[in-house]
Amino acid sequence: MIDFHCHLDLYPDALALLPQVEQRNAFTFAVTTSPRAFLATSRVFSGLRHVHVGLGLHPEVAQAKVGELDQLVALIRQAPLIGEIGLDGSQRFRDTLPVQRRIFKAALAECQAQGGRVMSIHSRGAEGEVLEAFAHHPRAGAPVLHWFSGSQRDLQTAIKLGAWFSVGPAMLKGARGRQLAALMPMNRVLPETDGPFTQERGVPLMPWQAWDACDALAEVWGLPVPEVQYQMQQNLRNLLPALAPA
Repeated sequence: MIDFHCHLDLYPDALALLPQVEQRNAFTFAVTTSPRAFLATSRVFSGLRHVHVGLGLHPEVAQAKVGELDQLVALIRQAPLIGEIGLDGSQRFRDTLPVQRRIFKAALAECQAQGGRVMSIHSRGAEGEVLEAFAHHPRAGAPVLHWFSGSQRDLQTAIKLGAWFSVGPAMLKGARGRQLAALMPMNRVLPETDGPFTQERGVPLMPWQAWDACDALAEVWGLPVPEVQYQMQQNLRNLLPALAPA
């Protein structure tokens, strides 16, 4: 099983959860919200074969964490996975967009300078601007748009730019999420939870529940579930041949 975007360090009793995640998931992308969180989480999660920590600076905390920007840029050299980074143009965070842009552009520029990285990208309410930033940094690496919620026009632009997508059970519950998923290239989609922020009956989705997205994608794409599961495994191998399980 694969979870390509979760906040594993933010689960209640995360340390107690780790052994089960390591056993049940073949690959878990544990995104972080700041460079300091990345360093701390990397230390705690060291030794786990199937949990991979991403270096992030989340746009929702951009104003509070802008002092860690230099650290973010410096750490990109050693981090093969970047996430969560991006922009948030929703009403709650719109006022911090100038700081968000500064952080996001600096991260993309350094990813490009380091030969490219796989990046888990937040784009809520700022999809067009995020895509424009990718267009200006064409060698920054492979952007994986997490829980993409833009227009179909934005989606087509993202596809042309070579973007990937991570989708989860929460996104695929709604008609709009399913409509977007139906238009995504099957060979550029990966499952996610965004746990613990996504919940079912008040309980956070667990990283292994990302695999439930395969059931919904099978309905959307008109394919048998095992075929979708195999496609997800192949997609991970194609995106991350050095880190994906054999």
